[in-house]
Amino acid sequence: MAAWSAVGEGLQLQVRLTPRGGRDAVDGVETLSDGRQVLKMRVRAAPTEGEANAALTALVAKALGVPRSQVVLAAGAGARLKRLLVKGDPAPLVERLEAVLAKN
Repeated sequence: MAAWSAVGEGLQLQVRLTPRGGRDAVDGVETLSDGRQVLKMRVRAAPTEGEANAALTALVAKALGVPRSQVVLAAGAGARLKRLLVKGDPAPLVERLEAVLAKN
């Protein structure tokens, strides 16, 4: 399974988040032991009271150039593996994501 896919309302991202990671960054794509691919991301925020999730949505919004309100945490609020939905036209979102990954 790919780390991202186009869905009807936007772009769905599979993310492995590292809270207290020292910086806010997109670290690339990782393949898990079960074969799934995820985007590796890290945030400075601690995983308490939703701070790391809020930092993650802000990081994704900034990286893809969309408002924070367009990034929704769809699953995994209390887990390391998360699913995000970025609302909007998937084609330009994929282009921006690939450009961010190419910089790493």
